[in-house]
Amino acid sequence: MEKMPIIYVVSDSVGETAELVTKAAISQFNHTDLTIKRFPFVEDTSNVDDVVSLVKLEGGMIAYTLVKPEINNYMKEAAVREGVPTYDLLGPLIGLIQEHCGETPLYEPGRVRKLDEDYFKKIEAIEFAVQYDDGRDPRGILKADIVLIGVSRTSKTPLSQYLAHKRHKVANVPIVPEVDPPEELLLVPNGKCFGLRISPEKLIQIRRERLISLGLNDKAIYANIGRINEEIEYFDTIVQKIGCPVIDVTNKAVEETANAILSLMHKKTANL
Repeated sequence: MEKMPIIYVVSDSVGETAELVTKAAISQFNHTDLTIKRFPFVEDTSNVDDVVSLVKLEGGMIAYTLVKPEINNYMKEAAVREGVPTYDLLGPLIGLIQEHCGETPLYEPGRVRKLDEDYFKKIEAIEFAVQYDDGRDPRGILKADIVLIGVSRTSKTPLSQYLAHKRHKVANVPIVPEVDPPEELLLVPNGKCFGLRISPEKLIQIRRERLISLGLNDKAIYANIGRINEEIEYFDTIVQKIGCPVIDVTNKAVEETANAILSLMHKKTANL
């Protein structure tokens, strides 16, 4: 059996898509001696000329994903001119989708990779928020992008998850009078720690509803005004010691609190 020519996968990004599709096609043949060579970041006509010249010299073929129309067209013309067999892996499908949807493509190289990276960053942040939820492991405090502190039922967990979906690694720590806060809180860089404060009246309501939902007595000390005031006073001493900003979450939705935190962080970064 004649040896199969080298296939050069050419892309204006890293070339993972082109190589993956090419391998899928190759898997339908029995050639075990096939060689794939990847040429990434082909972004101008001089790059195209170099690749086409090399492929012609070695008697190979080209499979490519070049999303910019001017580079894509130049590849077609150069390949025809030099007699090099090529196959456009992406262009025809982009054209079909454009025709069907009536929407103009963005023509931005590397968008698949950007989307993948964004997805994995989000998953990593969500897993981080779960791992370091409710002060479970204080080691996460210094690894986090954002640290939230507050008494019980101040929306620390849902807020952590919401921010995680925006790709921020969040650790949250409950503040309880009987428990000394982790020493790591005093080491958190300025601008990363945020206290969540709530009015005693609102907190009583939330805690009573929580106890009822669990089938428990809503008169328990957990929802006692004296106990709640004690917790909030202790919380105030801790945030003063840390020196972190405090956000009143009494009548705020999780989204509002998240936006307030991100706004403060943005201002802090802009002033550095």
